[in-house]
Amino acid sequence: MAAPLQTDPVQTNPGLHPKPGKAVSSGPARTRSRGFWYWLSYLRSLVFTDNLIYLYTAVLATISIAGSFFDRNGRWQHGCARLWSWLILKTSGIRVRVEGLDNLPRGTVIFCVNHPSAADIPILLACLPVQFRFLAKRELFQLPFLGWFLRRAGHIAVERSRPHEARQSFEEAAQRIRQGTPVVLFPEGHRSRSAGEMLPFKTGSFHLAIRAGVPIVPVTLNGTRHVHEPDTLHMRSGQTEMIIHPPIATAGLTRDDVQALSDRVREVLLSRFV
Repeated sequence: MAAPLQTDPVQTNPGLHPKPGKAVSSGPARTRSRGFWYWLSYLRSLVFTDNLIYLYTAVLATISIAGSFFDRNGRWQHGCARLWSWLILKTSGIRVRVEGLDNLPRGTVIFCVNHPSAADIPILLACLPVQFRFLAKRELFQLPFLGWFLRRAGHIAVERSRPHEARQSFEEAAQRIRQGTPVVLFPEGHRSRSAGEMLPFKTGSFHLAIRAGVPIVPVTLNGTRHVHEPDTLHMRSGQTEMIIHPPIATAGLTRDDVQALSDRVREVLLSRFV
């Protein structure tokens, strides 16, 4: 099911590729504009794109949950999620330039990704060639349907509000990672509502990385806020990019190194953040 997803989402017009270190040219003037073409694009999203995304979600989530009873390792569910993501990118006209695939190490890693938009999730699922799981707050696992999908697909729940349960959930998550489950986490904790801003990092992400003892791979996403503005239903076409940085080792680090590790990962992400 996931075979066609290896190439299609990341094929773009070569003329759109920015030079290394340059910003993604996805049309900042259009992002600021609220004229006729902006509202026409918004109308298209409401009438066409959004309804197709709801359809993809309902159909593929149902197929994924049903298939989970026959596949305990989560590959079926991950394949469904990748197909869902690929359909969203193609329907919305979102193009992704991927850089740094050669930086992906063998073995289990933690991907630390900045989080400008909800479009980040389908981009990561479609374009990151690793069968990973998301680290998500426990409240999401308690929601009907979405919670069932997350649990059956093997995504990892963490508690954030109660200190004792938070420590226990992070230890359980570290154990899953040590057993060979790569994870994606957003160290900002939630999406940034301000354009061009990366929120402060939560230290829990780096406590987890040190407990698990696996490398961190920083991933910078650019342009995703343009293709989906936070807190709106507006999905539109545009150029985005995913930059995979070299891994950062955590072996031998202790809790005293958490802040330094956080600062280092943040510096790497910011080095290519637009």
